[in-house]
Amino acid sequence: MSRSTKAGGTSEARSRLLGTAIRIFYTEGIHSVGIDRIIEEAHVTRATLYRHFAGKEDLVLAYLDQADHDIRAQISAAAESSPSADDKVRAVSRSIAEGILSAGFRGCAFLNAVAEYPDPTHPIHQAVLAHRQWFLDTVTGLLAQVGDTPAEAAGRHFVMLRDGAMAAGCLFDAELVVETFLRGVEGIVQARSAVAPSH
Repeated sequence: MSRSTKAGGTSEARSRLLGTAIRIFYTEGIHSVGIDRIIEEAHVTRATLYRHFAGKEDLVLAYLDQADHDIRAQISAAAESSPSADDKVRAVSRSIAEGILSAGFRGCAFLNAVAEYPDPTHPIHQAVLAHRQWFLDTVTGLLAQVGDTPAEAAGRHFVMLRDGAMAAGCLFDAELVVETFLRGVEGIVQARSAVAPSH
């Protein structure tokens, strides 16, 4: 991926480049933003950019890698904040809802990116698929702890609800979208709790 400076941590210039790319790619899209715009807004030279990133694709991959890191941390913190299995699922859904309601929300960075890179063999498309597989595996694992039946279908259902909420959250009334999403997740939790063995 990106050629960051390993010794002494990541350089300030690289941080500015990535921070600028994250902001612009997320708010305006990827294809519509040129390297010159990022260089200008990050206040670096073209040589500096290419010292840290092989090109625009490398910068996009670093943007998605950062988004992946942030979402993993968010989901992990949410799940760890609750002691019971069903409340872990609810906490994860609430953390997603909070993101949808946050200022500047523009949908899912990964769904947005894959819409611009439809070729399934492209590295950016592959990065999106890898993130989504992790997310599906994570929520399926959490749901498996609620009830004692296979959780694969419930995990796919959760991801579908999440995708719909992320897409609709920047198009329609975000409060209504979030309410609908959380109600849908609660339905999944209740359905799995209903088939849990009685103690």
